[in-house]
Amino acid sequence: MKFDYTAAAELFPAKSAKSRAQVGYMRFGQAADAIQFAIEVLPADLLVGTFLEVGDTRFGGDAIRRLYHHPTYPLTRRP
Repeated sequence: MKFDYTAAAELFPAKSAKSRAQVGYMRFGQAADAIQFAIEVLPADLLVGTFLEVGDTRFGGDAIRRLYHHPTYPLTRRP
């Protein structure tokens, strides 16, 4: 799989009816940071409707998780 983790990325978190704290659109200088935020910071139930946009390509929740767990992911993962 070829993916540029250093490319700029936009993250569109899903809305949650359960949570008062809503997280909105975020822009990241590197896709790796956006992926890390989506997996490690966002509540897990929000990942289902969240998507990441890198260039003209969109990645849904499952794809974001695969990018995070891929051997080429450049950042240190939370245990």
